[in-house]
Amino acid sequence: MPVKPGFILFGMLYCFGITQCSQDERNIPPLPNIILCMADDQGWGDMGYAGHEVIRTPSFDAMASEAMRFDQFYAAAPVCSPTRGSVLTGRNPNRFGCYSWGRTIRPQEITLAEVLKDAGYITGHFGKWHLGSVRKGSPVNPGSSGFDEWFSAPNFFDNDPILSREGIAVQTTGESSMVTVEAALKFIKENEGKGKPYFAVIWFGSPHLPHQAAEADRIIYEDQPQKLQNFYGEITGMDRAFGKLRAELGKLESYKNTILWYCSDNGGLPGVGSTGGRGNKGEIYEGGLRVPALLEWPAVIRESSVEQFPAVTSDIFPTILDIIGLEPEPGLPMDGISLLPLIQGTAGDRGKPVGFWQFPERGISTPSAVWMAELLEAQKEGNMTGDSSRLRMDAANISRIYSRDSLPGHAAWLDWPLKLHRIEDKTGKVAWELYDLVEDSMEQANLLDPFVNQDNLSIRIEEMKASLESWQRSVIGSMNGEDY
Repeated sequence: MPVKPGFILFGMLYCFGITQCSQDERNIPPLPNIILCMADDQGWGDMGYAGHEVIRTPSFDAMASEAMRFDQFYAAAPVCSPTRGSVLTGRNPNRFGCYSWGRTIRPQEITLAEVLKDAGYITGHFGKWHLGSVRKGSPVNPGSSGFDEWFSAPNFFDNDPILSREGIAVQTTGESSMVTVEAALKFIKENEGKGKPYFAVIWFGSPHLPHQAAEADRIIYEDQPQKLQNFYGEITGMDRAFGKLRAELGKLESYKNTILWYCSDNGGLPGVGSTGGRGNKGEIYEGGLRVPALLEWPAVIRESSVEQFPAVTSDIFPTILDIIGLEPEPGLPMDGISLLPLIQGTAGDRGKPVGFWQFPERGISTPSAVWMAELLEAQKEGNMTGDSSRLRMDAANISRIYSRDSLPGHAAWLDWPLKLHRIEDKTGKVAWELYDLVEDSMEQANLLDPFVNQDNLSIRIEEMKASLESWQRSVIGSMNGEDY
């Protein structure tokens, strides 16, 4: 494992806490290629296969009919940066101070890219980063987080984007999702057959506002209102790029032993998106967290399925570690679980609840188009990093210590099928809500309402309340740097 200067203890925990066992013993092919794709603001219902009557997503629909489809898959947070951090760490993003959009990952965190690189993978990041900087010398650029190659944007991006190739600003031409996929395919094909597996992260900039579909994708929806034409068109453009990715992968010798995992970073957008429940992006009700997710691994997943198993983006990290035969240090707080038993068809109940926490810290503006245009011009003048404030050199600093006496904001505890909400206002007053998601996916009938039948849930409710608050205090310990 890589040991980062100044954080030797954390690196040592990982180094000495990991064991590796034979792939053959577990009936798993040797080191698969791994591709993680993520949309930006696509809601659970923004898919043809989910029943949307307008959006055309033939590529996603095809994969949904041929692979593993998750219908109860959750983003770890209701906004982008935190969820992306959960994918790379397996941890709730509040643990490393990524409370909202534009917040960075901490350099102290050991990422999935670093783990895989140490295991012999070639690693690449393509598209939206939004976990720090995309400039040379930053402690939180993709390269500092374990990616050998990267062609990335600091935030969402639209058509003809300026992207950063390992810190060098490059003006591109084309529909944004296709630009991203073509860069990733170049990386994949260059590394095919070289004797080392690859790890490619492909994070699209669509369908984030402002919606600017390519004309060929927009015109399909010209019978819709203008804002929907571009929103739907961006999703169709992303679907087309994803279809190209999947088609090209199918031509490669390594295809059958390639994992392709797709999801979104948060729930649907208000006014245009279609969600999987109450609320929208920015809320930890179902509409802000439930997202589309698809998983393909032909060597292992041989039949299509529709899974109701509750899973979350924090599960991706431990699942991949399990697949390649690694175990993280048991003492390190890890919020996700391995989904390998589900993939192999042997899973029972989830067992471990999922915690969500919308901690009341604001996001940080990161206007990609403006910043990348500035960097491009600065580099023409010989200034290779541009505005030094964009480097996020203070990302490792833990400047505030939080008290465990207060658990502010909106948290939720998903102990399937029950979902408990804890909402603490600015005065410290706490309100509780409880929903049965099988019976009430829209979270309308609060089981804690005295007029609603609680079916003798009192003991379980008290256990869930205690478990949620205990988890929140554990998260505060991580926020305060106790894991390092």
